[in-house]
Amino acid sequence: MMTSVDTELMRVLADPLRLRIVTLLARETLCTTHLVEETGAKQTNLSNHMKVLREAGVVDTEPCGRFTYYRLRPDVIELLAGQFADLARTARAAAEANLKRSCP
Repeated sequence: MMTSVDTELMRVLADPLRLRIVTLLARETLCTTHLVEETGAKQTNLSNHMKVLREAGVVDTEPCGRFTYYRLRPDVIELLAGQFADLARTARAAAEANLKRSCP
């Protein structure tokens, strides 16, 4: 069973600030102001990171007056977790079968 991990999603989540944002949003829906306070990032920097997360489908937005609230999409995180679980099962099966390619 060969599997691969969504490399684009991994790239998006590999950034430390974006990973921090995702971690915060896993706990509650937050607006930009809250995220600036929690991360210490500048508003423009945070907005750029939120755009990347939105375009990758990691977060949903909810306008509320002059604020925008962000909500983590757990299905995307579950998909990535499932891909890693498949990868771990593949590695375990290969190790148990002692699969090793011989050198030329």
